[in-house]
Amino acid sequence: MSSTAVIVVIVVVVIALLALAAFAWSMNGRRRSRRLKERFGPEYDRHLSETNDPAETERVLAEREKRHRGLQLRTLDDRERETFERRWTVVQAEFVDDPDHAVDRADALVDELMSARGYPVDDFEQRAADVSVEHPVVVQRYREARRIAQANREHRADTEELRGAVTSYRELVQALLGGDRHQDGQHEGQHDGRHGGDPAGPHDDRRKETSA
Repeated sequence: MSSTAVIVVIVVVVIALLALAAFAWSMNGRRRSRRLKERFGPEYDRHLSETNDPAETERVLAEREKRHRGLQLRTLDDRERETFERRWTVVQAEFVDDPDHAVDRADALVDELMSARGYPVDDFEQRAADVSVEHPVVVQRYREARRIAQANREHRADTEELRGAVTSYRELVQALLGGDRHQDGQHEGQHDGRHGGDPAGPHDDRRKETSA
């Protein structure tokens, strides 16, 4: 075989290998995208709507997974779980007479519960990002509950908003109390009788005055 023919063969082989590598890279990228979309669901969509950049969205979510693997998370023992459940029951009962205080206590209780599980709680956005890895549905409600709690401190939330905030906090409390044994879909809309129903009860029609 002439040297020219050898060169041609080598070039063809190299091109074929590059094509195979490109195909494998493309397939890996698609699998990674599909996996992240399936894992993060609405959280993937939320971040994508903010960045309009799928590659950046996937980079950020992959970094969340990596960070999450490094967290020293723990499952609560029975006594701890029961204590938090009792405290949450008190928060819900308090809503009937004092919605403002109940929302503040719910927000503080969630912080304590996350800390007990091992989540860093110094920064809210990082906290939400960390919890989104295991609970991508509930974390959407957590963000909304936090927004309402902050608005309430400025007297810009009515009773129905506060009711929604407590319900959202309850979803996160149940998710965190379940530890690593449950996923969002397993307890979505499935509430323990001690925590189920409207936090304020069906007959609380009061409204909180709002400021302009």
